[in-house]
Amino acid sequence: MITEIGHFALVLALVLAMAQASLPLIGAQHGIRAWMALAKPAAIGQFVFLLVAFTALIHAFVVSDFSVVVVYQHSHSQTPLIYKISAAWGQHEGSLLLWVLILSFFGALVAIFGDNLPPRLKARALAVQAMIGVAFMLFTLFTSNPFARLSPAPLEGQELNPLLQDPGLAFHPPMLYVGYVGFSMAFSFAVAALIEGRVDAAWARWVRPWTLLSWTCLTAGIALGARWAYYELGWGGWWFWDPVENASFMPWLMGTALLHSAIVVEKRDALKAWTLLLALLTFGFSMLGTFLVRSGVITSVHAFAQDPARGLFILAILALAMGGSLTLFAWRAPGMKAGGLFAPVSREGSLMLNNLLLATATATVLLGTLYPLALDLMGGGSVSVGTPYYTATFVPLVMPLIVLAGIGPLMGWKRGDLKGALHRLWAAGFLAIAAMGVALWIDFGQQALAAAGIGIGVWLLTATFLEWTKRISLFRIGLGASLRRAFGLPRAAYGMTLAHAGLAIAIIGITAASAWKSEEIRQMRPNDSITIGSFSYVLQSVAPSRGENYIAERAHFKVLKDGQFYTDLYPERRQYMVQPMPTTEAAIQSHIFGDLYAVIGEGDGKGAWTVRIYEEPLVPWIWSGCLLMVLGGIVSMSDRRYRVGAPSRVSAAQAAPAAGE
Repeated sequence: MITEIGHFALVLALVLAMAQASLPLIGAQHGIRAWMALAKPAAIGQFVFLLVAFTALIHAFVVSDFSVVVVYQHSHSQTPLIYKISAAWGQHEGSLLLWVLILSFFGALVAIFGDNLPPRLKARALAVQAMIGVAFMLFTLFTSNPFARLSPAPLEGQELNPLLQDPGLAFHPPMLYVGYVGFSMAFSFAVAALIEGRVDAAWARWVRPWTLLSWTCLTAGIALGARWAYYELGWGGWWFWDPVENASFMPWLMGTALLHSAIVVEKRDALKAWTLLLALLTFGFSMLGTFLVRSGVITSVHAFAQDPARGLFILAILALAMGGSLTLFAWRAPGMKAGGLFAPVSREGSLMLNNLLLATATATVLLGTLYPLALDLMGGGSVSVGTPYYTATFVPLVMPLIVLAGIGPLMGWKRGDLKGALHRLWAAGFLAIAAMGVALWIDFGQQALAAAGIGIGVWLLTATFLEWTKRISLFRIGLGASLRRAFGLPRAAYGMTLAHAGLAIAIIGITAASAWKSEEIRQMRPNDSITIGSFSYVLQSVAPSRGENYIAERAHFKVLKDGQFYTDLYPERRQYMVQPMPTTEAAIQSHIFGDLYAVIGEGDGKGAWTVRIYEEPLVPWIWSGCLLMVLGGIVSMSDRRYRVGAPSRVSAAQAAPAAGE
């Protein structure tokens, strides 16, 4: 009965979305206030019904209702409760329902908290948001119904994919979805602005918090996924340039560009058309990721579906959304007022160059992702585009981008002083060169590119600190006055500082982990040892172990540092009972300079096991940097200016019709 309620609630949400997508849009066009006002209750009602539907699906998983197809296919009565719940979004049908739930949640937030928005802009934005919801709810109901029944009901289910039975994977998809779907709000505001033919500081002020929320959640989602791959797949790596990894990385890059571009619109009333285009393309890349995961064109542990018919449906949605919005952009954007002028050497100029580098970097990732798929589709055979391609194309674009990120915040608006900014950064330049020298000395000059990466990370970290000291006039005025300035800084300024510092720390960690990782793969028996650097790993034993729904072999390594006991590591090789799939659970011990990483593999039946030992330099810096970036996003979102909005610049002639609505 509860399942049928959920199905009916989904249908009702679709009906409300259809009303929300049409009537407020017509009302905004013809100045019918009552029709525009309909957007608010429709958006809230749509969210409530979708929440009921998703709750019903979770209930079916929790009670193991195997008469529901997706519960039978992805759950089991012995599955731990947390994975029963996460299985509700750990498959194609449920993940789509969560997708539209988050979409409606963003619409409901705008409906509730957007009372200070111009009525026509609000009505149009909510109508566009509902159009996206209609498309995906139709897709869900007609091709991917999560409430489809089996008759007769099986007695037991087939269990969730063992690789997904992990706490990180329980939270990774929802975070990614909030990131993906959140960009739909920027898209909706952009389309609404194009319909109106007007973009101003108030529009940019409203777009930025939604973009910031999406960017923050997408950062967290990508980091959780990388962390999961690092310890669950047992290969000692955290990023493989997998097409689905790239599918989340591309909107992150474009969202970063959108965040910075919206600042220029808000502060200087410039780059309006470019910012609108970024808002459209960022969500376009989010939908491209949805297509790649669910189209069947790729095979990956991240992929949810292998049905080409479903892929064609999503491709049609993508074509309609992007084709329609870009056509509207081509029609309306040229007629928009250009806005404030600025010199090439200025804060605006540095942000524009930042945007161009980010967009070009995104294009290189897009080419590397789609080229193998296109070549295979045209019968050209199967090729692999991996790390060498991205090192040769992506890295050279990112390096000047990071250098610019250290200089840009010290530039003035409208016209900057590049020489003065570089003079203030002499300490950052000195430390960067020193760090490069140390890196070259450590590995005898074998990794010049890695040394440059370390230097650039140190440059950005130092430049970020120096920019903060400039804001509070540290050492130029009294300490008490500097502290008062520090407490008076806007939270968005602290958010930028934390995010840039986090990026710098992550870059240092990424560079070190990629360039100086060490590994040993060997057959080991109890009391055998492997030495990497100053650490020795002694295999003490391999014993059977058991979990709620799996059996395992659990190894015990004693780790010695310079002959003295340092720690114990307990990696596992698991075999799940329902789905006979072996998985690895790496044992990881972190310290400030890296990770000790041990994996136990198959035994040979004669008392020996395949063992992989890795020394992972500075990997904890990657997670710390990502955490700082997420914290920076959260701090920025708490800035009260995003809650009160920005005043619109309107003339008396414009104000008169608005007052008459």
